[in-house]
Amino acid sequence: MPKRVGIIGVGSTKFGELWDYSFRDLITEAGTKAITDAGIDGKDIEALYIGSMSPGLFAEQEHISALVADYAGLSGIPATRVEAACASGGLALREAYIAIKSGLFDIVVAGGVEKMTDVSTESAMINLMGAGDQEWEAFKGVTFPALYALMTRRHMFEYGTTIEQISMVSVKNHHNATLNPNAQFQFEVSIEDVMNSPIVADPLRLLHCSPITDGASAVILASEEKAKKLSDEVVWISASALATDTIALHDRKSLSRINSSVIAARNAYEQAKIKPKDIDFAEVHDCFSIAEIMAIEALGFCEFGNGGKITEDGETALDGSIPINPSGGLKAKGHPVGATGIAQAVEAVLQLTGRAGRRQVDDAEIGLIHNVGGSGATSVVHILER
Repeated sequence: MPKRVGIIGVGSTKFGELWDYSFRDLITEAGTKAITDAGIDGKDIEALYIGSMSPGLFAEQEHISALVADYAGLSGIPATRVEAACASGGLALREAYIAIKSGLFDIVVAGGVEKMTDVSTESAMINLMGAGDQEWEAFKGVTFPALYALMTRRHMFEYGTTIEQISMVSVKNHHNATLNPNAQFQFEVSIEDVMNSPIVADPLRLLHCSPITDGASAVILASEEKAKKLSDEVVWISASALATDTIALHDRKSLSRINSSVIAARNAYEQAKIKPKDIDFAEVHDCFSIAEIMAIEALGFCEFGNGGKITEDGETALDGSIPINPSGGLKAKGHPVGATGIAQAVEAVLQLTGRAGRRQVDDAEIGLIHNVGGSGATSVVHILER
């Protein structure tokens, strides 16, 4: 059984409203870039795991595991589609990790893709609610902005978190995205811009919400023996943890914290034998700006209720004590739901190998990536080290 699993290559498309790209174009580009970055031949790849939430609803294409293998020139290998709502990419990474860790394969590609903009905004919102409880949430007319608005209100009530602090998350992540050439929104916003944008679900406004996005990302994983032979810049996966919670928000013990993230983070830290203070940066699931505040609390970067304060104090900025979402996050980099977890891994690898350009975190040695499905029914946490 391999002692360690490493990432030896990464690739990503630009994120955005990519009208000239098809579903298959996106994943083929990302996969080709990852293979090139790894410096391997496609024939070296032994298996494929692809995360995608709703290709049938967004792109009218099911059976995507075989399709992706076909268009990547990998027909014949085992190919598996992985779905866990917005955590599909993170779970695909975990499945690829497990496949190598078990000793079954030596080189595996994990990818994620979603083509979301070929349907109307109304259709996209309906499709995304497939990540919630259809009977008790979607059927009653609830949307994901409404679910996170409920969580926002509760967090504000319990801890005194302010809408200004939540807006600062958007401001920070838009700034980071201006430094990311693949980001969807490469422009700055002010607190006033955020707070004066249209209301989506009170108190959340448009600039508190991640966009509808097209995009794909891919990473090449290898066993320790293969990785050392193939690359001088291996990023090691030192922990992979998955946890779940109730799918319906009303069944949760708390609306102000995501318990699946708490559990997954605790398990990941135990696997890696480190503590939250050892993390140099994190890519977290900020589908709404309140989600970043809840994430940094669940991941142990501050006490519960202090997420807004450390954001206001600049601790989560690129030059802060714990940089959060240097890529721009889901809020500004974009959120092609099936690809998001893999895109987080791509960013972590770029940071840990010193290739993140103007958004490079100084002396980055250990990074954490955190991918959430739905309103927190699934959380996947990985810790990566150079």
